[in-house]
Amino acid sequence: MKNIPIAIQMYTLREECEQEFRGTLQKVASLGFQGVELAGYGGISVAALKELLDELNLQVAASHVPLADLESNLTQVIQDQLVLGSKFLVCPYLLPDKRTEADYESLIAFLNMAGAECQKEGISLCYHNHDFELDRLYDGRTALDTIMEETDSKLVFAELDVYWLSKREYDPAQWIDTYKNRTKLVHLKDMTTDEERFFAEVGTGSIDFQAILEKGEEADIQWWIIEQDATRRTPFESIEISLNNLRKILGEQK
Repeated sequence: MKNIPIAIQMYTLREECEQEFRGTLQKVASLGFQGVELAGYGGISVAALKELLDELNLQVAASHVPLADLESNLTQVIQDQLVLGSKFLVCPYLLPDKRTEADYESLIAFLNMAGAECQKEGISLCYHNHDFELDRLYDGRTALDTIMEETDSKLVFAELDVYWLSKREYDPAQWIDTYKNRTKLVHLKDMTTDEERFFAEVGTGSIDFQAILEKGEEADIQWWIIEQDATRRTPFESIEISLNNLRKILGEQK
């Protein structure tokens, strides 16, 4: 079985990063994560950040960069990824006022253009979903399907989030199958079994991670990325539980 590395989405530790960025990264490394998915650079230069990550033996799995920044400063964003050694650049979120039919049409055109610019530098551009992209558009397709079907399959890739897919009653493993070889990154978080269906640590809720993880090698997934948007524990407790459970599931598959 392909040994797909495991990263943490640093948004999970956003409050910790604000208090002590270096110490937070040190803790991430000590837990045994192989990489980080950045959600900002901690107020330091990308060169200094790269030096710190190298010191901690952490790779940059990907970088989440707001759409507005991608649109206004794509060249610099790409150059930053080259310094960081990041092979994946992710459009992470659409603001509520950017989700009309016309907005999606504009987004698709932009992703194709930006994906081509990224490809020139050996970087893959990915789109990360939440639940709103699973709303259906005028032609009956979900917005996420529309984005994936109308962008160039060689230029734009997916970062599928298993929680948001599951919350809308979709099978994440089936989505990975549908977009096999275009799903380069996968966000792993679980969902509680109560009525709230809150964010949960991997392996503690209702999501079938065995089925998801079995798709990794066949789908050519490059990183498993643990994320928890909010937690009833401390974030460090949550990500340690998720990492340990994920390793256990992966170990049982070998």
